[in-house]
Amino acid sequence: MTGLAEPRVTIVGAGIGGLCAAVDLARRGAAVTVLERAAAPGGKMREVEVGGRRLDAGPTVFTLRRVFDELFDAAGASLDDAVTLRSAQVLARHAWDGSGFLDLFADRQRSAEAIGAFAGPDEGRRYLAFCDEARRIFTTLDRPFIRAAVPSLPGLVGGIGLGNLGELWRIKPFTTLWRALGQSFRDPRLQQLFGRYATYCGSSPFQAPATLMLVAHVEQEGVWLVEGGMHRLALALAGLATRLGATIRYGCEVREIAVERGRVAGVVTAEDERVAADADVAAVTSGLLGAAVTGAAPATDPRARSLSAVTWCMAASSGGFPLARHNVFFSADYPAEFADILERDRLPAAPTVYVCAQDRGDPRDPQPTGAERLFCLVNAPASGDRRDFGEAEVGRAAEAMHRLFRHCGLEVRPEAVAVTTPNGFNRLFPGTGGALYGRASHGWKASFERPACRTRVPGLYLAGGSIHPGPGVPMAALSGRAAAACLLADLASTAPSRRAATAGGTSTR
Repeated sequence: MTGLAEPRVTIVGAGIGGLCAAVDLARRGAAVTVLERAAAPGGKMREVEVGGRRLDAGPTVFTLRRVFDELFDAAGASLDDAVTLRSAQVLARHAWDGSGFLDLFADRQRSAEAIGAFAGPDEGRRYLAFCDEARRIFTTLDRPFIRAAVPSLPGLVGGIGLGNLGELWRIKPFTTLWRALGQSFRDPRLQQLFGRYATYCGSSPFQAPATLMLVAHVEQEGVWLVEGGMHRLALALAGLATRLGATIRYGCEVREIAVERGRVAGVVTAEDERVAADADVAAVTSGLLGAAVTGAAPATDPRARSLSAVTWCMAASSGGFPLARHNVFFSADYPAEFADILERDRLPAAPTVYVCAQDRGDPRDPQPTGAERLFCLVNAPASGDRRDFGEAEVGRAAEAMHRLFRHCGLEVRPEAVAVTTPNGFNRLFPGTGGALYGRASHGWKASFERPACRTRVPGLYLAGGSIHPGPGVPMAALSGRAAAACLLADLASTAPSRRAATAGGTSTR
């Protein structure tokens, strides 16, 4: 940035993408202001209080810690000094009925043995082959796509190299995840287990590409338990950005991104304060941040939205089934579940339920007694801006959830509950309908149809989980870093420096 005036950057939203962008921009000398309408950082990585206890109410799985190690290292800091992490030995516990459960482990050989005991030795061997394939897909996509500033088909082809185009075919972009898993496994329960990886980016395994098999490799690289909960990671990122000189203003809502002479000139807050210039891309394209930026990026058709959810944050006692930290209770009819959500626009009559037991670590650890913190989630349609998910419908979903628990041998007795529906998620993240992952990854082209970090409005950049096509918290972080890199590169190539803003978590001058 030699020779450039100190750029002023305004970031709308202190989500993970915005915070990571703030860290990179602040350490490079930008004057960064983050405007966040909530009272705390994190965006979707939020925390709620139930029964006098606080628990994570957003992402609960932390993978690819090296993405955050690299961010902290570049800023002259240490992730281990900021949060306490412990490697999970049991990745997740899975159940279909009361006959037992299947654990996946950090040690893939141990997982293969568990699968062999659960579904037969041939399936254990098939699992090892599946892991090899997942690793190959991840390795093929890592540099030219996952870490690309602007993921694109030409960039992917160029990164792989013309001489290695066979590798592009081997990642199965034109095969659905469900079909590929049917070729990998004979036991339909394993097809269902690994098909759930599509929901990590809010998609259906019946429509998402087989490339999402790479999630299996990501989890094999490590699932980490964050002491105090995932929200501690957001607090650590906010603290790092602040120490580097960024200013974070909580309780500050942005009303408009101002554009003058075709360029971003700043943002206007709800109190009519003008700040020299970040927000979910849906807030930009739907006009919630002003008419001048609605065409900055392609709008997402509501039919192409990712999944939403209904979540129950509980203080509850439990018994019967031995919960691990991460648990999945599967429905008996996966196709019907996704048909309910995507075709009938309703909560599934028989949902799969994810449960994060936040007071539990690995099964060898001491188990909680009395009430514990449970985060329960079922997938839902992202139509929270079009219709009301009323008390009766949500009540039926809760009854179905508890029926499934009992079918698997688990009794959950809630003492205090906080429920969030697609309507609630739409209020938290306006313009999304409650979609939690931006655009669904349905079809081979979907990953290339997401907005890029650069927009059609000069000075406006996008970051966050709705921008990067990959699943999980690390991808939101990479998106923020990509937006910051694009912004700095554009500043370095133009003189004098210009104001810019980033929606989805980053704004700059």
